[in-house]
Amino acid sequence: MQLRKLGSNGPLVSALGYGCMGLDFGYANTVSKQQGVTLIHQAVERGVTLFDTAEAYGPFTNEEMVGEALRPVRDQVVIATKFGFNIVDGKLAGMNSRPEHIREVAEASLKRLGIEQIDLFYQHRVDPNVPIEEAAGAVKDLIAEGKVKYFGLSEPGANTVRRAHAVQPVSVLQNEYSLWTRGVESNGILQTCEDLSIGLVPYSPLGKGFLTGAMSKDTPLGEGDFRQLLPRFTPEAMAKNQALIDLLKRIASEKDATPAQIALAWLLMQKPWIVPIPGTTKLHRLEENLGAANVQLSTEELAGIEQAAAAIQIEGERYPEQLLATTGL
Repeated sequence: MQLRKLGSNGPLVSALGYGCMGLDFGYANTVSKQQGVTLIHQAVERGVTLFDTAEAYGPFTNEEMVGEALRPVRDQVVIATKFGFNIVDGKLAGMNSRPEHIREVAEASLKRLGIEQIDLFYQHRVDPNVPIEEAAGAVKDLIAEGKVKYFGLSEPGANTVRRAHAVQPVSVLQNEYSLWTRGVESNGILQTCEDLSIGLVPYSPLGKGFLTGAMSKDTPLGEGDFRQLLPRFTPEAMAKNQALIDLLKRIASEKDATPAQIALAWLLMQKPWIVPIPGTTKLHRLEENLGAANVQLSTEELAGIEQAAAAIQIEGERYPEQLLATTGL
C-alpha cells in the first residue's frame, strides 16, 4: 500500500484509510462486533493504517470495536476519533465543544479504545455556541499532556479553520468530498488546506454507496438506514443521478476497473495530501476499494471525466436542511 503524508504536520498513513462507522452504525446492514474486528484485522493485513471512528458512532460501540481490533497492532496504525456532541440516553442531543466536555470525551475515548494517546482528534462538527479558539485551546492542552497527537476539524468553514489553526495547528480536515459532492473545491476548504499545509480526509468518498454502481432507484433502504433521510436517496433523485454512474461505468470498462475504483482513483489524483476513507462491511468490497490505489488516470482521462461530470446536474442536497446547517460554520 502506498503511503501519504496528511499535510506538513500530520501523520504518514496509507493512501486509503478505512471509515469504520458503517460497521455497526448508520446503515441497516451492520455486522457483529467479532465480524467487525475480523474485517479491521483484514484491512491491517492489506496495508491500511488509518482507521476512523467517533464516540457518536453507536454511540460508543464503534470505538470499542475499533479499540479491540487495533490494540494488538497499536504501533502500526493511526486511530482517529471525534468529539463535539452531547450524548444523552444513547442519542445525539446537540453540539457540545465546551473545553471541559472535550476533556471528558478524550478520557472516555482513550478508555474505550484501550490506548494511551489518540492519534487524531477531530471536532466532529463546529459548535456555534463555543468559540473555535476555546475548542482548539482545549485540544492544545491535551496535546501538551500527550493524550492527543494531532488536531483535526470535520466540516468546518474556511474561516473557522484559520482561526483554530492560529491557536493550535490543524493537521487534518475531514469533509465530504467525492465526484458528486464537490463543495470543498468552491467553498475555500481545498485552498485553505493548500495554504496551511493541512491534509484532507474525504468521508463518504463513494457517495454513501451510490458511486459503487450497486444502487438504483429501486434499491430498498432498510430500517434504520440514515440514507432514508437524505434528499439524494429518494428514488427520483437516484434516477436522475444515474447519469453519473453511467459515466463511471463507461470509464471503468475502459480501465478494467470498477465504478468505485474510478471514483476513488479520481479523488486520489486531486491532491497528494488527500486520503479517502471508504467504509464497507464486506471483504471483497474492501479489496476492491484498496485496488483503486493501483488505478492510474492520465491527464487526458481526468480532463474527460471533468468535462463529462460538469454536464451532469446532481439532483438533491447531500443532507436535509437541519443537518446541512451544521456544516460550513
